[in-house]
Amino acid sequence: MKHGKNYRASAAKYDLTKKYNVADACKMVQDMKFAKFDETVEAHVALRLGKNATVRDTLVFPNQFTAEKKVLVFCKEDRAKEAIAAGAAYAGADEYINKVKDGWLDFDIAVATPDMMKDVGRLGMVLGRKGLMPNPKTGTVTNDIVKAIAELKKGRTEFRADKGGVIHIAVGKVSMDPAKVAENVSTLLTEIERKKPVDAKAGFMTTVSVCSSMGPGVWVDFKEGE
Repeated sequence: MKHGKNYRASAAKYDLTKKYNVADACKMVQDMKFAKFDETVEAHVALRLGKNATVRDTLVFPNQFTAEKKVLVFCKEDRAKEAIAAGAAYAGADEYINKVKDGWLDFDIAVATPDMMKDVGRLGMVLGRKGLMPNPKTGTVTNDIVKAIAELKKGRTEFRADKGGVIHIAVGKVSMDPAKVAENVSTLLTEIERKKPVDAKAGFMTTVSVCSSMGPGVWVDFKEGE
């Protein structure tokens, strides 16, 4: 792939064939930024997974970098006030099921209590295509709606290995203190290690890199289990 002049100039600042510790790598990403907007800092973690194995979970980064999420809670009417008091933008049953069915999507994340999933499941054609369908694996199907709302508003984020066994995830902004971005990366690696399949062998995480949206990547020197 042919890169532009600004990209090549940024990449020339460092030896990008080497690996660097998390803190230094995040400083380098910030130093190599060249876009005129506040680029997102991304982490890419390649995993050695067995056939049909995957890694998927959620985490709350210690240092937030996204706008507060607007949460919709599908719940029985007797729990709607509880959800609103906890910080949900919207909460209810039939009213919101019908609105979504008609194409209304003025929210960022949907949560549902288990007793609502029979009805919410019928919205799969709408919510599924937008990645908004509540899922117990991501903690968005739960009876503890207060905890779920609190974590989601703090920026709880899903990470998931793609078909190639690589996790791609935003970990910060180039305008942030690099130390805070590094702390987010370390938190991510800890959580991925925690979700390691029981039959995984040494070398579960094969490579880790960080980059900005437009800039070159930096290899991260890491040790599993630390």
